[in-house]
Amino acid sequence: MRGPLAISLPRLRAHLETLARFGRNPDGKGITRSCWSPAHEEARAWLLDRMKEAGLSTWVDEAGNTFGRLGNGGPAVMTGSHIDTVPSGGPLDGALGVLAGLECLQTIHESSTRTRLPLMVAAWSDEEGRYAGLFGSRAFTGKLDVKHIPQLRSADGERLVDAMARAGFNAYDAPKARCNPKTLAAYVELHIEQGPHLEAARIPIGVVEGIVGNRRKWVTFTGQADHAGTTPMAWRRDAFMAAAEYAMRARQLVITKGSGRSVTNFGRVEVGPGVANIVPDRCVLLHEMRELDPRVLARLERQCLALAKQVARKWKLKVDVEVISKTEPARCAPRVMRAVEAAAAALKLKVKHMPSGAGHDAQNLAAVTEAGMLFIPSQGGKSHRPDEMSDWRAIERGGNALLHTLLTLAG
Repeated sequence: MRGPLAISLPRLRAHLETLARFGRNPDGKGITRSCWSPAHEEARAWLLDRMKEAGLSTWVDEAGNTFGRLGNGGPAVMTGSHIDTVPSGGPLDGALGVLAGLECLQTIHESSTRTRLPLMVAAWSDEEGRYAGLFGSRAFTGKLDVKHIPQLRSADGERLVDAMARAGFNAYDAPKARCNPKTLAAYVELHIEQGPHLEAARIPIGVVEGIVGNRRKWVTFTGQADHAGTTPMAWRRDAFMAAAEYAMRARQLVITKGSGRSVTNFGRVEVGPGVANIVPDRCVLLHEMRELDPRVLARLERQCLALAKQVARKWKLKVDVEVISKTEPARCAPRVMRAVEAAAAALKLKVKHMPSGAGHDAQNLAAVTEAGMLFIPSQGGKSHRPDEMSDWRAIERGGNALLHTLLTLAG
């Protein structure tokens, strides 16, 4: 007796291992494949070839999103994720969702299984936010404001318009990627959990209930450069000390005034002039906050802005806050959650309902269609690091759960 339709783990594994070679760091530790980089564009070309081999029609839109489609008509049931990485990242964040989605569509095509609705797989551009978090899905869902495009840049100062031009794209055309929501029936994204909860509970599938929102900004304190040996401590307008006080107090504010799940991070610090004998006259912080409740997130944003101004007054210097990106929290669609649950039940897999503490493209898709996610366990809860990994059997279970979720949603 034949069992349920199943993906090919050897093929999926081969694809994951091949994609991991694009952008592999010279020392062999980690992958750096930022969006629009040569490594990313080589990976995109490779992915398009694999989509065509799988029997899909393919295209790339103005925002650099890469698509493969199985079937005609509409509206379509979509899956996907991203192929860009953080610096020195691992092989599964994003890549699993894209390549497992491709594997599902190829399995359906090769088995001659017919669905009532067409299926699509997407690789969204710049999910990791080197230039702008969730950039591709923001453009696709109509959330990208063209007037902000000239200001978008990486932490090391490279402009988005230059990076896209180098890769053959016009950044000012990106808003043209906006979709017609009537062409979409649902979106579901497979991802590693990037945390420890599923592994600790020994549960193979996480059913995501909601995805946190994100606030990312540059906070720049500008003081006065003075001789570090002759200027009395009480007279100094030290930009670094003000920034340090803000960082510590903002962290405490998020811990004490947040929801209990609120988190914050300072991912980059730039100090100028950057020499031992001059009091710093400039300090720039890259500040991020995440929270599932939109009201709590908005309140924390206001409170941190007020705190930055208060600290600046105390140290008698200036502060500027530049918003890089705002991503709103999203609740997952009950219909998609039920489809994941039904797929897991059919495969005799236990599930755990849980929020996502990381941002994902699914939260943008939730603005234009019914969207949801499913997680598989991350070994040791590790992610955004070279040793990010999941067990291959966990990957197979996740791929098959995605396959049957897609079949349920597509009829």
